[in-house]
Amino acid sequence: MINTVYKLTYPMCVETFCENLDYNTGDVLVKPRMLSICKADMRYYFGMRDPKVLKQRLPLALIHEAWGTVLHDKSGQFKTGDKVILLPNIPGAGDKYRENYRLDSLFRSSRADGFMQEMVCLPHSQVVGFDNIPRDTAAITELISVCTHAVNTFLERVTHQPERIGVWGDGALGYIICALLKYYIPKVHLTVIGISRPKLEMFEFANERLTVDEVTVDMHFDSTFECVGGQASGSAISQMIDTIMPEGFIMLMGVSEEPVPVNTRMVLEKGLTLVGRSRSGRVDFEETVRIMQENERLKQRMKVLISDIVEIKNINDIHKAFNEAKTVDFKLVMDWKL
Repeated sequence: MINTVYKLTYPMCVETFCENLDYNTGDVLVKPRMLSICKADMRYYFGMRDPKVLKQRLPLALIHEAWGTVLHDKSGQFKTGDKVILLPNIPGAGDKYRENYRLDSLFRSSRADGFMQEMVCLPHSQVVGFDNIPRDTAAITELISVCTHAVNTFLERVTHQPERIGVWGDGALGYIICALLKYYIPKVHLTVIGISRPKLEMFEFANERLTVDEVTVDMHFDSTFECVGGQASGSAISQMIDTIMPEGFIMLMGVSEEPVPVNTRMVLEKGLTLVGRSRSGRVDFEETVRIMQENERLKQRMKVLISDIVEIKNINDIHKAFNEAKTVDFKLVMDWKL
């Protein structure tokens, strides 16, 4: 069957491609319904990636955060109209490493076409059904699953129950990490550090909300999470190393296009553990859907992250959405009508 795919061909240029969709390549035929714009998508759209990377990967359909409705399932596992989260990771071979970190895995909107399409055909392993989650919030399940993956990795690795945790970053990533830490470790003393006082005020469940210039060397944290990204992550990591206790755990999550400095002398002196986490696997999506469907408080907290919804009926609406995404506090969701 013929499928319409909306691909970025050059920065800020989206074109329509008519391609053959082979239903034999997957089990479930899905119509994307709501798509969330990620900062990674924006770096492609606005040409903020290395020109060599853009030349190699474009044309490319963007968006890796999405849910859709089932059009047809060969096996009958899903019924027509069922809602499913779309998983962007296409796992590589073998099982020695997690699917999201295998060198031969592909990730949609990066090394494979994303979900800006009329239809997608996916195996059962790349969809997770849901029902009791608001449709706009469901669009950001992928980002929440990344944080679920990071927090659960942290809980598996730490050798003692953390009492004080510091989270650097007042954006969507930092907000979700804080919300999940409070969900999994309700009694932890949580401090969030950012640069925007109005955004920090939205972290009402944190015990402390500080700007970066209010951080002092006499503060002490058992563990820290870096959710800043970009060049600013260098100064955030520096503050973490200064304030973390010996043998502390630093979780790195912010993406930077350029290398950032790390004070390895103090990492060695304090015996710190630095772990990087990004993307997520099926088990993380399943856990995220479970806790979102079961916990009303967490569900309401995540709803705060939806800054705006833009209805997409043509390519001009796509451009409008990406430009507006630059100005919102947290997440912009596209109501996909194409």
